[in-house]
Amino acid sequence: MASLTLQGSKLQPLGDRVLVKIVEKEEKTAGGIFLPDTAKEKSQVGEIAAVGPGARNDKGDRVKSEVTVGDKVMYSKYAGTEIKIDGTEYLLLTEKDILAIVA
Repeated sequence: MASLTLQGSKLQPLGDRVLVKIVEKEEKTAGGIFLPDTAKEKSQVGEIAAVGPGARNDKGDRVKSEVTVGDKVMYSKYAGTEIKIDGTEYLLLTEKDILAIVA
């Protein structure tokens, strides 16, 4: 997975891509033990920050995305490209890498 850092940039995804703000996982276990950075698993939950215009079908028409800005989603573990914009971590991925909308 590639990583990229941008300063003061605004990012608009293309096609069926979405920009997801990564939600940090809890730093301690249910038993109250704090986990070091090396023991933490990568988060698979995030909030949609931007949505592309949608993919094109066989006829060339746009297919609207199933997610909208603000949706909380669960995505594939190794999907997308990690991007850091002004110190905030995001993930740029295709809509097919989104597994579910978290209610």
